[in-house]
Amino acid sequence: MPSNLELAALFREIANLLEIKGEVVYKYLAYREAARQIENYPHGVEALARAGRTREVPGVGDAIARKIEELVATGRMEFLERTRAEVPTTLADLLQIPGLGAKKIQTLHRSLGVSSMDDLRAALAAGQIRALPGMGARTEERLAVEVERWRERGRRIPIGAARAVADDAVAHLRSAFPDLTAIEAAGSLRRWRDTIGDIDIVVGAADAPPLIAAFIAMPGVRDVLGAGDTRASIVSTASVQIDLRVVPRQAFGAAMQYFTGSKAHNVRLRALAQRMGLTLNEYALSEEATGRVVASATEEEIYAALGLPWIPPELREDLGEFEAGQAGTLPRLIEAADLIGELHAHTDWSDGHLTLEGVAHLAATHGRRYLAITDHSIGLAMARGLDADRARAQWEQIDAWNARGEPPWLLKGVELEILADGTLDLDPETLAGFDIVVASVHSMLRQDRGEMTSRLVRAVSHPRVDVLGHATGRILGRRDAYEVDMEAVLAVAAAHGVAVEINASPDRLDLDDALARQARAMRVQVPINCDVHRPEGFDDTRFGVMTGRRAWLSPEDVLNTRDLAGIRDWLMDRRRRAQTLATPRSAIGEIAETAL
Repeated sequence: MPSNLELAALFREIANLLEIKGEVVYKYLAYREAARQIENYPHGVEALARAGRTREVPGVGDAIARKIEELVATGRMEFLERTRAEVPTTLADLLQIPGLGAKKIQTLHRSLGVSSMDDLRAALAAGQIRALPGMGARTEERLAVEVERWRERGRRIPIGAARAVADDAVAHLRSAFPDLTAIEAAGSLRRWRDTIGDIDIVVGAADAPPLIAAFIAMPGVRDVLGAGDTRASIVSTASVQIDLRVVPRQAFGAAMQYFTGSKAHNVRLRALAQRMGLTLNEYALSEEATGRVVASATEEEIYAALGLPWIPPELREDLGEFEAGQAGTLPRLIEAADLIGELHAHTDWSDGHLTLEGVAHLAATHGRRYLAITDHSIGLAMARGLDADRARAQWEQIDAWNARGEPPWLLKGVELEILADGTLDLDPETLAGFDIVVASVHSMLRQDRGEMTSRLVRAVSHPRVDVLGHATGRILGRRDAYEVDMEAVLAVAAAHGVAVEINASPDRLDLDDALARQARAMRVQVPINCDVHRPEGFDDTRFGVMTGRRAWLSPEDVLNTRDLAGIRDWLMDRRRRAQTLATPRSAIGEIAETAL
């Protein structure tokens, strides 16, 4: 029966087909919102449908509930089948290309017969698109670039989606074999890379065949690629390949080390073993001469036998972990428990789904002692951004909460819109009333490298900007980072004491690990923020923390590990310094020139 992910995929397909068909906006947006809610719902929607309780899912009204219940009862959804017959499903794939909206796709379909990504690539190669009304040579060139980027993105999936698929598979095997104690995802998923190719799951057990049989028969298997005595590979209905490997329980540590990788890390580790007269494979660390097993049960034993401390999986990229391990200088990495506050959260005053009190209570349940309410400013009209009057009205509500003395303490914040020229969209008098200011880009994402660099440099040079939000603008699997010289931006942020966040949404993870490590090297504080919009928002903490760990961040590198007094001191010191360092307009131009 359909999982939540499968149901969400079907309703997302309906939304895309309706958009291509030219339906009114509210219809396809309703299906898109239902897909998002179903995907994030903490319980199985299929079970609710069987009990006639589908309407308990937020965002699911009567019409959509009936469609879910029809699918669960009959295995079919008549509306989806009818819509697929009216619009080629491959046509909806074109919506994944930035710059292609429903109207342009309709034009391509009617004028050139474009019905799929392959058709689009052929039309681009033939130079046919530039002749269409409203297109032109520049549009054709841009589409060619975006299609190639789409092909690259399509080879990997964002970690959030991969983590959900892996967790479901592991949970199924644990449920089928309650005595199973050694089972874990390995590979790039265990190293918490932001995108994943295939998923590797390693099991330590004496009897492999029943595990293999249960794995290939579990719900959500679309294709079985192969199944042997100790390994199997399947493709899930989410189009993700999962490889299962079963090893003897006493070899579990060696298998986890081997299959976690990275390749570069393992090459270095095997070379170290060889220099010591040892061999290392997925079964054991052994003496080369005698075959005697030195270590195999745990990773800790293997690393210790090679003269190293256990190296966290997030660091296993051959980017200095061996040298630090041998010197005893591996950092104490950031952990979720270190985060005391949240500096980026939205309410229903703008585009959040929670009231101000609701997000405050939620923050308290997640151990946050302070919370910055950072609703969007007026420049982002589509998110119901706040003007000066609404901001002041919200401050009164924040004051009322704080007067109650309940945790968390609320900071008066805002997520300012960085306009195309780098200016901000609220007046100085209003800005002066905020405790903390996050500034972000949400529009005009296609500026060239010099323009975008100048834009961000000017924003972080403003004395009232405290934090730069999701600095590169990427959406994993859907939108690449915009063109910008982040080294120049980080240099100005460092000079002005501006923090640059890791946005913990698994769709963003922005800064990525490489840029966050660069920020650390430049002594830029890096808050790990959940950018909370919905009740499940704080669940993203782990993705941000693991990105921070990949960046070698310690608690002292992460701004929101400070207590409330520490945050206030930091803000005061930062603003004093910023007042004396306001970058003149000419200097901004010089910095932008270096990015060209």
